[in-house]
Amino acid sequence: MSARRSVSFEEAVGWIDGATDGLGSEEIALDLAAGRVSIADLCAYDAIPEADCAAIDGFAVTAEASLGAGAYNPLIVDACALEAGKPMPPGMDAVVPLGHAEPDGAGRILMVEPIVAGGNIDRRGAVAAAGTVLVKAGTRLTPHHLGLLAVNGLTRLPVARRPQVRLAIAGRARSGQPVNSNGPMLRALIERDGGVAIEADMAQAFDAGADLVVIAGGTGNGVSDRSASVLAEAGILEIHGVALIPGETAGFGHTATGAIVVMLPGTPASCLWNYELFAGRAIRRLGGRAADLPYRSRRVTTARKIVSPIGMTEICAIRHRPDGAIEPAASFAESGLMAAVAADGFVITPAKSEGYPAGAAVDAYFY
Repeated sequence: MSARRSVSFEEAVGWIDGATDGLGSEEIALDLAAGRVSIADLCAYDAIPEADCAAIDGFAVTAEASLGAGAYNPLIVDACALEAGKPMPPGMDAVVPLGHAEPDGAGRILMVEPIVAGGNIDRRGAVAAAGTVLVKAGTRLTPHHLGLLAVNGLTRLPVARRPQVRLAIAGRARSGQPVNSNGPMLRALIERDGGVAIEADMAQAFDAGADLVVIAGGTGNGVSDRSASVLAEAGILEIHGVALIPGETAGFGHTATGAIVVMLPGTPASCLWNYELFAGRAIRRLGGRAADLPYRSRRVTTARKIVSPIGMTEICAIRHRPDGAIEPAASFAESGLMAAVAADGFVITPAKSEGYPAGAAVDAYFY
């Protein structure tokens, strides 16, 4: 297929979405599942808890036997020492806290105040009834989820397979040494998005075995920029050029074996945003995660005008003012990655817009 040049941002996103889908599942140990994505609804086998049980360490008693207890009328009642989480003994329906009773060493306690039935007890099914969905399919698992699933007795979970991402850095410095300033950033981003980064050189970049190939650098039109021509020779170059600031030389295609290829510009700020909007989106979709940018978004008001050239989608760095409004910060063209480090977030201005006037309501993303 012939390469197309300067497609719109929306066309580029559409290509990514059309080329990616979930990779399927694998089963892993519960202890290894933090951060992974559940591939199916996970339900409670039985009620949680399975029986009425003590909510605290104390003494299980029959509440009716404590009626009338008081400072001037202490009562001695049958009791059973019980740890939190242990099932209630038959016929007993309340738990007296350890510090509120005096055991006599013969299976009884002295009570100076009554307790109501059900006091300090976790009832059967209080957490979840049998069959309740504990974790929905598509959920990114947190330590809290793992704790709940462990209570349910699960030891292995079906999760989405992690995309295998072959990462190659193209281009050379004048000294002849490989340029790898983007490597640490891209490895961390791939890991954040649920992928497994597999580093390779350009000679190995398009070999079989990867779900996605990410090439950083060499995407321009200079004499030494070879990424697009190498992909065209080794596979299929489908798009080369996106109307996006920062970075207009991103490219997309497939290897000879069908793996997706995303080419990122080598300039660090351009590399970052083409990764976030395209390569990162592909990884998130392949791994069963939400495709959207992994940043908090909020509708806010502009305090000053944000200027952007018409015909280009632009990522504009912003500062969040104490009054809740936003204002433009130094651009990526001026400050490179420092614009991302120094800013509080960004807005995406569409190609049909010349920016946003002061007082406009916009959707802003915050780091």
